Amino acid sequence: MRPVKFLRRDLEAPEPRTLPEMLLETLNLLDGDSMILAPGEIPLFITPGVETLGILKDGRIQSSELLATVRVVRRTHNQQVGTIEIPRGPIGEGKHELTVKVLPLTKDDLVLVLISDESEAQRVHDVRRDFVANISHELKTPIGALSLLSEAVLGSKDDPASVVKFATRMQSEAKRLTDLVQEIIHLSRVQDSDPLQLAQEVSVEYVIREAIDQCQITADNRNIKVNYLDNSAVVVLGDRDQLIMAVHNLVENAINYSPENTKVSVTTVSESGIIDISVTDQGIGISELEQDRIFERFYRVDPARSRQTGGTGLGLSIVKHVAAKHGGEVKVWSVENVGSTFSIRLPIYESPMESVE
Repeated sequence: MRPVKFLRRDLEAPEPRTLPEMLLETLNLLDGDSMILAPGEIPLFITPGVETLGILKDGRIQSSELLATVRVVRRTHNQQVGTIEIPRGPIGEGKHELTVKVLPLTKDDLVLVLISDESEAQRVHDVRRDFVANISHELKTPIGALSLLSEAVLGSKDDPASVVKFATRMQSEAKRLTDLVQEIIHLSRVQDSDPLQLAQEVSVEYVIREAIDQCQITADNRNIKVNYLDNSAVVVLGDRDQLIMAVHNLVENAINYSPENTKVSVTTVSESGIIDISVTDQGIGISELEQDRIFERFYRVDPARSRQTGGTGLGLSIVKHVAAKHGGEVKVWSVENVGSTFSIRLPIYESPMESVE
């Protein structure tokens, strides 16, 4: 049985224990989330997902659409069904698409709200569609190259030098194919998941240090120093592995697109409840025309450079999806031949105890 919360905001609200036990047990067994509201839209009972979805904040309903629906039900005593959108965070474009069913309860003028997250079904549909499109679009090139190279090897069996040359190319294409498949799987998993449903508290400092550590060999090979001097005590809510992957992608991109013997800097700034994780390089930069497209799947600023570095064109798309899923956003500043700064902006998590203090 899922845990539930009983809330009491003033002395006029009925005691939570007066709510029918059978009703509470039934609500707790439903797949979706629910809450019971007293007059004045005071929440007496909620399931955990209500707060996770951002419907409630400080005990108050955040959606004007939902409040309007509840008031219609109180006035007409008829149930209402509708769809509302709830932002996933204070910034970014991510949203929850929720279906709500609001019903009057005869006892004490209470109202029952049943909530279903329709974005889950839409997400599954989008993942399936995109996965098929990604596979058919991008795997043709490396598979075709492997086929041609294998024919070249067979045709050069009496020329050892040519065999070695073509076999080396085949190894390169095989690695590219492996990396591409792995990135497609990563993107599909990010699209398929909702990190805020089973969220955990994640240390920003841990995420950054782990991401940098994963890129250290690549940085050493190019004699690029990755600087991170902050010791951020900030915590965010979400999926730790996804956040590490997003920061890793930004750091790895910065390394791959920077000249050798330069540096990459990672910094954090906290302001107005938002943590800004920025990765700055001294690389080739990105033109203004291309800055609007770099987060598209498979878009590459420099295709030749991407082939050299093993880039798949999916790294920044993954970053964008991870940020949006965590109620945040990703920003870019860049000047050609000067460098770029990519920033992941996420809502800072404050525990209930911190909020009270």
